[in-house]
Amino acid sequence: MSSVYDAVRNRRSCSKVTADTPDRDELLHLIEAAGRVADHSSLHPWRVIEIRGDARLALAQSFAQAEAKKKGTHTKKNTAGVVEGYARKTQRAELLLAVVYSPQSSGKVPDWEQEAVASGVAHALMLLLDDAGWGTIWRTGSYTRAKAVHRAHRLAKTERLLGWLYVGGKPSKEKDGRPRKTVNAEKFLTHL
Repeated sequence: MSSVYDAVRNRRSCSKVTADTPDRDELLHLIEAAGRVADHSSLHPWRVIEIRGDARLALAQSFAQAEAKKKGTHTKKNTAGVVEGYARKTQRAELLLAVVYSPQSSGKVPDWEQEAVASGVAHALMLLLDDAGWGTIWRTGSYTRAKAVHRAHRLAKTERLLGWLYVGGKPSKEKDGRPRKTVNAEKFLTHL
């Protein structure tokens, strides 16, 4: 296993992954570790939804419904024809992990801080998956705020979708690819 520094520095998104995926036990193990991010008052304002198999088609259907509503063409006839295109998007990986911000009632911890915790869990999970040999990419977009997509994920009224981690095996070309460009730390570290 690599050092934390190496895991963070060498992580890169894999836009294409193979059909291999971690099993549920491995996911539980990695999510348990990701849940150790800094979390003021240990509120755990997040959850992860595992999406495999036909559930990916239900997600595609919700994308089509959201797009039709946005365009003002929301009918069953109109959405049925476009689902196939969205199905290609949702089937780019055999496993999608929806990351959900699930705020908890607190007089001490503001919502923005709780959402930062949920984002931290998503990023930590990506690092852990990458370090375990899995390819990942965090996909977001306007559908994360669409009502049809929220219904498909069975989100509570207060919950918000932060996106999906597409997870699979790393293709050999991505394994051997160039490392991610590092930032010029001098530009981002300032003094007070």
